[in-house]
Amino acid sequence: MAEQFPPARRTGVTGDRDATTNERNADVRNCAPSTSPQQRAGDGPYGNDPPSGQAVPAQRQGIGPRQAYAAIDLGTNNCRLLIARPSGENFVVIDAFSRVVRLGEGLAQTGLLSQAAMDRALAALHVCADKLCRRSVQLARSVATEACRRASNGEAFIERVREETGIALDIISAREEARLAVLGCHILLEPGEGPAMIFDIGGGSTELVLIDSTAPVPRILDWQSVPWGVVSLSETCGAEGDSQASRAARYVRMRELVSDSFAPFADRATRFRAQDAGNGPLRLLGTSGTVTTLASLHLDLPQYDRRAVDGLIVPADSMRSISTRLSSMSIFERRELPCIGRERADLVVAGCAILEAILDVWPADRLGVADRGIREGILRSLIAANGQGEKMRAELRRTRDLG
Repeated sequence: MAEQFPPARRTGVTGDRDATTNERNADVRNCAPSTSPQQRAGDGPYGNDPPSGQAVPAQRQGIGPRQAYAAIDLGTNNCRLLIARPSGENFVVIDAFSRVVRLGEGLAQTGLLSQAAMDRALAALHVCADKLCRRSVQLARSVATEACRRASNGEAFIERVREETGIALDIISAREEARLAVLGCHILLEPGEGPAMIFDIGGGSTELVLIDSTAPVPRILDWQSVPWGVVSLSETCGAEGDSQASRAARYVRMRELVSDSFAPFADRATRFRAQDAGNGPLRLLGTSGTVTTLASLHLDLPQYDRRAVDGLIVPADSMRSISTRLSSMSIFERRELPCIGRERADLVVAGCAILEAILDVWPADRLGVADRGIREGILRSLIAANGQGEKMRAELRRTRDLG
């Protein structure tokens, strides 16, 4: 059951000086491709929703249709926040924040979240807490994913976050992570017949989901999560070498590791494709920093522009070509490319290897790109569970169970 909370303590809350650089999703948004200008509004208290996603009806809580909702996604590489208000069958984002925190840095070697990584994540969560205090947020859900699932000190870190920021993070399962990603981005999938695949390349894991999208609300047919994300795969395969040959060998190793993990799902996906042969071209939709970065390079953008990328359809061959090119470049060369820079230069190659393995599993000719995912799925779940939006309530019912 969702709860309402009084304003959080503001002790130790930092400012938002670097939000402009890292805030990739701050435009007004509904659940169609982005076209609206920026908007800011609101002040007030914040709260946190428990893992069930179930909420008391709005009329019983006193939460009206103009009330704001919030979603925080603390991943292995990024900390992201969205604050939105319902708008008919969609929602409008009124505030957003994203920062690279690399919470899972070193986790593959030690099994622990490092002190430096936890401090970076806490600094970002303090910014989130400040925004939650300043916006009219009564219901929120905050989740943590693979890094906190795997780390032996993950639960202790969650308690530290609660004590220092007032944010109650819920360590969600890979199953729930996949469900929320589908719920948040499926509307961008190309129309068509037969099964389609949605994937989410994270920092510590990757989720693949096969869906039946013949109805307005998708039905999940099959799914898999593997423990390879851009951080975990990069660290497992070690530093890239100085020569092009060593970089090529490392990239081959990355692709082999991911492909081996995908093998059971690949077999099942092949059967789904065979059953629905003749239903038109394969459809594929990706949500991750990897696909949005590569889409930006495909468009030759001078800097990242969410409105140009979210909802874009890119030829799969172009994404493979860009991946191959990036894997052969040195980290210094990648840093000079627009939309990559220093923060993504060392991790983007692992993302390319994962993406190419996905294209092997589901060889679609075209790839849909989504700059949305878990946070949007959380918001749709909260709004639907609180009795608002008939379509969102139907989505919540049909995606509640995977498989």
